[in-house]
Amino acid sequence: MAARLSVLIADDNPVIRAGLAAILCAAEDIEVIAEASDGREALSLTRRHAPDVVLLDVRMPGVDGISALPHLVQLAPVLMLTYSRESEVVRETLLLGAGGYLVHGEFTASDLLRAVRDAPEGRPHFTPTAASALLSELRTSSQQQRTVAPSSERMHNSVVFGLSSREVEIMDLIASGMNNQRIAAACFISEKTVKNHINRIFAKLHSTTRSEAIARWLGTARPGVTGHG
Repeated sequence: MAARLSVLIADDNPVIRAGLAAILCAAEDIEVIAEASDGREALSLTRRHAPDVVLLDVRMPGVDGISALPHLVQLAPVLMLTYSRESEVVRETLLLGAGGYLVHGEFTASDLLRAVRDAPEGRPHFTPTAASALLSELRTSSQQQRTVAPSSERMHNSVVFGLSSREVEIMDLIASGMNNQRIAAACFISEKTVKNHINRIFAKLHSTTRSEAIARWLGTARPGVTGHG
C-alpha cells in the first residue's frame, strides 16, 4: 500500500482547522500530521514533521502566512488556503513560492483533495477569485511593459542602480507617466508607501526630480552623473 500524503494545516481558527482535517482525513490516501495556529508554529512543526504539503492561511496573529511562506516553501510545497481575496496578496504569495491559492467558500471537498494531491507534483490550483486576480495582475504587468524601456535594459538598470523588484515596478509606473495616486491604486498600496519607495528610488538613481529619475532609468542620462533641479 502506498504511503499516505502527510499534511500540515496552519490557520488561527480552530473551527477551520477541524473542518479541513475532517475533509482530508476522510480520504484514505491523506493524513493530517500537525496543526499550527500561526506562522511561527507552522515553521517549527514543518521542520519537525516534514509534511508533504502545507495548507497556509494568510492572516494570522503573530507571524502571518506571508512572513512564514518563504521559509516554508524551502521545506515543503505550500497551498494558500484563506479568506484573503486581494490581488496584491495573491500576487505576493505566488512570487514567494506558493503552489496554489484557494479562497474559502469557492472550493468543494473534492477540489481541496485534488489540490492537495497535486501539490507535491507541482500542479497549481486556483479558485475563481484567485485566478481572476492573477489574470488581472498579468494583464496590468503586460500593459506597463509596453510603455517602458525594453526588458533587457530595465533588468540592466535595476542591477546598476540596485533597485528591488518593487522599486523596479514603481519606477516603471513613474516612467509611464503615472502620479502617486495612480501608482498606489495599481500596486494596491497607500500613497504614503509609494512616497517612501520613490524617496529610496531617487536616492539610488542620484536624482532629485521625476524627470531626472526617468531619464536615468530609461538610459538617456549616464549613471553616476548627478543632475540639478
